[in-house]
Amino acid sequence: MFYESPIRRRKTRQIMVGDVPVGGDAPISVQSMTNTETTDVAATVDQIQRIQSAGADLVRVSVPSMDAAEAFGEIRKQVSIPLIADIHFDYRIALRVADLGVDCLRINPGNIGREHRVQAVVSKANDLNIPIRIGVNAGSLEKDLQRKYGEPTPDALVESALRHVDILDRYDFKNFKVSVKASDVFMAVAAYRKLAQQIDQPLHLGITEAGGLRSGTVKSSVGLGMLLMDGIGDTLRVSLAADPVEEVKVGWDILKSLKLRSKGINFIACPSCSRQNFDVIKTLNELEGRLEDITTAMDVAVIGCVVNGPGEAKEADIGLTGGTPKNLIYIDGVAKQKLSHDNLVDDLEQLIREKSEYLEKQNENIIAKS
Repeated sequence: MFYESPIRRRKTRQIMVGDVPVGGDAPISVQSMTNTETTDVAATVDQIQRIQSAGADLVRVSVPSMDAAEAFGEIRKQVSIPLIADIHFDYRIALRVADLGVDCLRINPGNIGREHRVQAVVSKANDLNIPIRIGVNAGSLEKDLQRKYGEPTPDALVESALRHVDILDRYDFKNFKVSVKASDVFMAVAAYRKLAQQIDQPLHLGITEAGGLRSGTVKSSVGLGMLLMDGIGDTLRVSLAADPVEEVKVGWDILKSLKLRSKGINFIACPSCSRQNFDVIKTLNELEGRLEDITTAMDVAVIGCVVNGPGEAKEADIGLTGGTPKNLIYIDGVAKQKLSHDNLVDDLEQLIREKSEYLEKQNENIIAKS
């Protein structure tokens, strides 16, 4: 119901991670990473399924050993979402998960070792049409770059990335994406901006090791928001010291706030003050918890009084404006009915679900006609 996004995205090649397109004109995909022991297949599968239910398009799994590789194969059989294997140092692990159905390999060609090992991984990826992510991180730069720059810098991150790109170029391998992550917002943003001008591959965005749920959300929102506003970014992960499900939620909220993707309810709510005619914070918290299963894109306004309430409510699919003795409901910009304070959340939830079902049927009809 609000403005369309003015963002014009950077043009890139497109790769396929499983059945998910990354880059080109594809939607920006949201991903997270498991933090269970990969060898604990049941726990990892359970977490992947929760991550997927939260709205993730892709999931990354750390595979540090051959035992973990074999477990990865069992995990692959039990989940439907595309899986990315995070691998360092041992090229044999990459070869093994490739045979077990991995959808993408996250490696740094430079730390795989000797030339024939890199060639073996690239050849296998090429034969099986498996994309690679070059993942550069400020915390693990090559020693010679640390000596050259003295400390991690944007230039150091980009030089490392281009060094790995050159390795893939030598084998005429174009099926890759790149990330240049740092925990410092300014460093990461500068590195991505510089790299975006030098290659046309998709970029995976992230502010690495951003922190806990609150601080990490803020840092990621600032850093990723700056890049996304520049049109930079084709897939993203919000790195939080928290449940991976929270990473997915924050990632979606970032994209929704910039009108780059739409999924589920976009709540517009006032911070509340003494003018409120109902408990806005409690009402919103209850609604968010109850309505997480709704995937229909829709705007819902929850405003406590009549100062800004009608204006916001009229612009939403469903809007609630606080009033005395009853609260007023707007649907598609038109005042429809009044709700009492008793059972307010129950009644509002029902209206939102009815609207969601209506919008879903409309979408189905549009698809059927096309």
